[in-house]
Amino acid sequence: MIHLDSSLTPKQLQTAARRVFDVATPKILSLQKRWRESDGTPVFTVAGRYTSRGWTEWTEGFVFGSAILHFDATGDKTMLKIGREGTLRRMASHVTHIGVHDHGFNNISTYGNLRRLLHEGRLPANAWEGHFYDLAIKASGAVQASRWTQLTPDLGYIRSFNGPHSLFSDTIRSLRALGLAHQLGQTLMGENDRKISLLNRSLQHAETTARFNVYYGKGRDIYDVPGRVVHESIFNVTDGAYRCPSTQQGYSAFSTWTRGHAWVLCGYPEQLEFLHTLPESSFRQFGGKRKVLNRFIEVAKVTADFYLRETPTDGIPYWDTGAPGLIHLGDYLNRPADPYNYHEPVDSSAAAIAAQGLLRLGRYLQKHGDKFAGQTYFAAGLTVARTLFSEPYLSTNPKHEGLLLHTVYHRPNGWDHVPKGFKVPCGEAAMWGDYHLLELALYILRLSGGKPYLTFFGGKS
Repeated sequence: MIHLDSSLTPKQLQTAARRVFDVATPKILSLQKRWRESDGTPVFTVAGRYTSRGWTEWTEGFVFGSAILHFDATGDKTMLKIGREGTLRRMASHVTHIGVHDHGFNNISTYGNLRRLLHEGRLPANAWEGHFYDLAIKASGAVQASRWTQLTPDLGYIRSFNGPHSLFSDTIRSLRALGLAHQLGQTLMGENDRKISLLNRSLQHAETTARFNVYYGKGRDIYDVPGRVVHESIFNVTDGAYRCPSTQQGYSAFSTWTRGHAWVLCGYPEQLEFLHTLPESSFRQFGGKRKVLNRFIEVAKVTADFYLRETPTDGIPYWDTGAPGLIHLGDYLNRPADPYNYHEPVDSSAAAIAAQGLLRLGRYLQKHGDKFAGQTYFAAGLTVARTLFSEPYLSTNPKHEGLLLHTVYHRPNGWDHVPKGFKVPCGEAAMWGDYHLLELALYILRLSGGKPYLTFFGGKS
């Protein structure tokens, strides 16, 4: 389990967090210079060079979003130009993409970050630029909400790209598009001009995910371990009945794919911060605001506790908690993760995502009465961040285009690069890992420097 360093503070990680952006500079510039957009979207590295991998184009927002985050941290106007122009040139198709659930990934990372900077006064005041970002986010949220499977009058979900029967855990972090669009006053217009609340769809999706994709140790099946997360839930869309757990990228439906777990661990605390800002009237049909907030806290805490228990001492998880090769690693949870072992890869991108969730949850709980648990989770998040901000996870080689090393994309499909002399993937990066490392570093810099708190919705929490 993670060995917490309760003495760590955000200020103590300032230098390391700034170094992340220093190291990222030549990598972002090099990729922008080399990459041909006709080749698709950069997804992960092979032998240190980004390559594309067709599945869905869910990583393009991270390409330009990384440059925007870099500007946010450093004020480098070249980075702002890359992010701004790339968003204008490439991201419109993602706003109206009816075939994916990933709107929060692509569009909040680009339009959303630019909108936030504009409202923070970091960009020159320009009302029409603001309207442009607002319209993109409104459209994105409505399109995301339209990918809907209704199970019962009270339960439903944004279906994954697999089809109407499929609920992914990933999508909980992508609810940022729905949340921000709702904040901007957007609704989804249905048949006969019926107005469909984006917030209601967001809350129904979150409850369906909490009920079926997250486990609480209550005997749901013989693999019901508290805090375990399944990547995918399958439903009978004819009658709305739950059928079974499933996975696309994990080892099995009865183990925990750690990046899917991290999306949940990050998504619920982030939504908790957003929901806390809304009026009581927004929650009337869901039993009241306190009931909803308590449910989000329950999910966030049970998954955070699982992460603390089931992750090696330095905070970096292996790619799946049930991966069969782990048996050859002995007492692997009581020592630092070994990214160069010959049996199972680690996934540092899961760590970068989870660390932000731990920090947000820890901060929220400390502010709202659960001081001990809050301090524990906050210390865990800083402990994970400290590991990620240094070698062997931070890629300091300027010839390697990736920033966060030892990520895994799709282990079952064998998509990840295995270097010569090794038996499992290691030493490579992925675009979502790079983005989330930068977002984690920016979040910590904001905490340590007295600057506005970093949220997707641009408000206090």
